[in-house]
Amino acid sequence: MAALVIAEHDHASIKGATLNTVTAAAQCGGEVHVLVAGSGASAAAQQAAGIAGVAKVLHADSPALAHALAENLAEQVLALASGYSHILFAATAGGKNVAPRVAARLDVAQVSDVTKVISADTFERPIYAGNAIATVQSTDAVKVITVRTTGFDPAGASGTSAAVEAVAAVADAGTSSFVGSEIAKLDRPELTSAKIIVSGGRALGSSEKFAEVLTPLADKLGAALGASRAAVDAGYAPNDWQVGQTGKIVAPQLYVACGISGAIQHLAGMKDSKVIVAINKDPEAPIFSVADYGLEADLFAAVPELVSSL
Repeated sequence: MAALVIAEHDHASIKGATLNTVTAAAQCGGEVHVLVAGSGASAAAQQAAGIAGVAKVLHADSPALAHALAENLAEQVLALASGYSHILFAATAGGKNVAPRVAARLDVAQVSDVTKVISADTFERPIYAGNAIATVQSTDAVKVITVRTTGFDPAGASGTSAAVEAVAAVADAGTSSFVGSEIAKLDRPELTSAKIIVSGGRALGSSEKFAEVLTPLADKLGAALGASRAAVDAGYAPNDWQVGQTGKIVAPQLYVACGISGAIQHLAGMKDSKVIVAINKDPEAPIFSVADYGLEADLFAAVPELVSSL
């Protein structure tokens, strides 16, 4: 049996999380098919056909799928589910919105936040905020899986030329409608795909200090800006900057934590980073336990000095 990956896209191109999900699907055994469901998304379907390891792309085109409403997308997946042993979603906001609906309708147990595929029916996933790893075996005929993308390398964006097959689109379920969206415009890399992240904690004291101290460092490194939950709750940084268990899970090449103590909630979201640099004046700060390089110093002196040295 084959595995079906539900692609995330903006109709013009495939989002990076899909590439990591394809890698996970390939490790489940069998062929990997990708579903591109949207409206006028033929460009995204063609791009999906070039992803290394993909054998076939299923393209469902309908105005009902234009905004990836969970009710409609779930129906589209269910219409195709009988041909697959594994159905995989990225563990993003979109994937987490649709996957439980599919699992419930198929009457199977969802396997969430998979970080490793051991075999076709056995997976690893983090529990207790990442402090323990559970090995989960599913005996369901169809495995509905969400993939923590930081656990898998992205598949090559080009390398094959899979067939693109048009499939019948489902009718609008009529249970929800798209009203509008407010999309933040970023002049920096998006957190979950950034190779370098500079994050600040509550120690910065204000949003003005966030901008004054951390922005120059992020500019020098070409980095995305992140924040701890405490800093976000205090209003020092916007919600979409939050890194942690209830924020975004990241694994960049370099993570610079400035004034972040390292609560379990935050560590769960960034401890898989390749290199972690911590700047904190508290020598007992838990962040030092996961840091590759630690600097015990006042961030208001150390960060400007680092910027001037770069």
